[in-house]
Amino acid sequence: MDQVDDSELLRQYHELAELAGSLAHEIKNPLSVIHMNADLLSEELSESDWPGQRRAESKVDMIRQQCQRMENLLRDFLRFSRMRDLEMTPGSLNEQVDTVLRLYQPQADRSGIEIIRYLDSDLPSILLHSDSLQASLINLVKNALEAMRDGGQFVVRTSSTPRGVALDLIDTGCGMDDGTAIHMFEPFYSTKNGGSGLGLPTARKIIEAHGGRISVQSEVGRGTKFMLEFPPPARIR
Repeated sequence: MDQVDDSELLRQYHELAELAGSLAHEIKNPLSVIHMNADLLSEELSESDWPGQRRAESKVDMIRQQCQRMENLLRDFLRFSRMRDLEMTPGSLNEQVDTVLRLYQPQADRSGIEIIRYLDSDLPSILLHSDSLQASLINLVKNALEAMRDGGQFVVRTSSTPRGVALDLIDTGCGMDDGTAIHMFEPFYSTKNGGSGLGLPTARKIIEAHGGRISVQSEVGRGTKFMLEFPPPARIR
């Protein structure tokens, strides 16, 4: 039997990803209509007073909640399936990290979480796509803060390495067992109630699109450490 070469497999993969993305988009449109009409129905029910009103409102609320859940799932899936080659420009990883941390500083303050920054001021530039890289970092920071329900410390450290630029994200949260850590980057795997299971796979896909890699160490009850590494831009000769 003839072997299918890598280029053919890649073409089939892109075709399948495009088909899946188109299908998700087609589902999203009528789902939005259902959600909108459920909102309108809820408003009309609240303006009336009749036997069974509370039961009807409860059922409509359930429809709205499930519509929202499906819309979130489709949004994450579309982001995952449509990742393509990104247009990279040289930029500062520190600036990307600082932007995301400032976004989550209010949440950290409310949760009693101390964010500790060790950002190397002499860090070399990397090739990056700002919007997608920030989306990846947002997912990782959000997960770290959510893991520290009773407060704690979140250490963010950048440094130069022999192979490029490193970013460590270390939390003192609940941690994960080995089984969870092994599967956490698999699409649709989630330990969160209502989670899409696409956040971390998408984050990894973005990091790998930057030529980088991500790994994790975790211990139940002690916390989790995500380690990212990005290559430096190729030198112009």
